[in-house]
Amino acid sequence: MTDNKTQQDGRDRTKVSGSEDYEVEYFAEKYGLLPVQVKDLIARFGNNRAVLEKEAAKLQSDVGP
Repeated sequence: MTDNKTQQDGRDRTKVSGSEDYEVEYFAEKYGLLPVQVKDLIARFGNNRAVLEKEAAKLQSDVGP
């Protein structure tokens, strides 16, 4: 079953769905990661957007410019 984008509320923004390719790809592009890295972050830390953003920033600083 696909995600019904017409029925969104605030809760939808606090999580990143690892099963929705468009969400994974958006997050990956935003932080300069590969989709597989985003899925790994979700598997390790859960799907809370704030936690994932913090961990993605750590990955960016480890890699450097």
